[in-house]
Amino acid sequence: MRFNLAIISFLIISCKSPEKIDENTNNIFSIVIHGGAGTILKKNMTKEMEANYRKKLEESIKVGYQILENGGSSQEAVEKTIHIMENSPLFNAGKGAVLNFDGRVELDASFMNGLTLDAGAISGASKIKNPISAAIAVMKNSPHVMLSGSGADEFARIQKLELKPNSYFLTERRVKALEKVKLNSASVMVKENEYFLAQKYGTVGCVALDKDGNISSGTSTGGMTNKKWNRIGDAPIIGAGTYANNKTCGVSATGWGEFFIRAVVAYDISALMEYRGLSVEEASKVVIHEKMGKLGGNGGVIALDNKGNVAMVMNTDGMYRAHMDSKGNKTIKIYGDE
Repeated sequence: MRFNLAIISFLIISCKSPEKIDENTNNIFSIVIHGGAGTILKKNMTKEMEANYRKKLEESIKVGYQILENGGSSQEAVEKTIHIMENSPLFNAGKGAVLNFDGRVELDASFMNGLTLDAGAISGASKIKNPISAAIAVMKNSPHVMLSGSGADEFARIQKLELKPNSYFLTERRVKALEKVKLNSASVMVKENEYFLAQKYGTVGCVALDKDGNISSGTSTGGMTNKKWNRIGDAPIIGAGTYANNKTCGVSATGWGEFFIRAVVAYDISALMEYRGLSVEEASKVVIHEKMGKLGGNGGVIALDNKGNVAMVMNTDGMYRAHMDSKGNKTIKIYGDE
């Protein structure tokens, strides 16, 4: 009789539903964005230009914050926030994307859902007004993770996303930047390392945690000025430029993409948290300063864990960045020493 009771008790205990890991019982939410990292020095910035960047960062993050405050999903917050930056000529994404060797845009973007680990990305697109929406559409409406080139553009057309001619993306600033780079380059690969180190990486990204405890991450970029041969950086690569996992954190990266790919930066931050128990700040510093940095790469990351803790880490002179928490506390920074 005692034996039977023991078995019954064991079965009852075993059949209980497992508790949700890190359930967001306090309705904590948070959002963090970046507008690129690089050689961003105060001495090279006019007061008007600095004010414009700070204003656009504030406008962008407030859009996502409002969505989260009203109970919206982290996916919606990331998408709509990145739209603001993609529609601005200030950042190297969408409207403000840099131009390749042929004077055309090649747009990259990626998105990841931390609850399901679903992801979508596009690379080398040339017509999509808001590449982040195309990346989300790939995730939601196709069996694939990444589409590229004309295929990505055609998929966006089928999804009824807004397309634009190349002339839409031709801003005076980017045209002049391309002309300058070509003028300073005597051959195909002349001192490209020096150019990469000197330029600003205007990639945009956003990570959000919603009231349901779900994390989403997104990144969008035009890549590098004067790029050739359909070069692809880290921004559209899941695990390199973008990653999200509700168990740990969400990450969006900006910088010299080749090094972020080699160091698998975004995933490595999550892995250090999961397997070594590091905080999001500690993991981000290890990856940026000790791992990727030692390879010779530069740039930065924004990262947000499942409790709303944020990291904004770089090994460059600056990174356009902003953060808002569930209490409405707001941080907007540009320079590394802020």
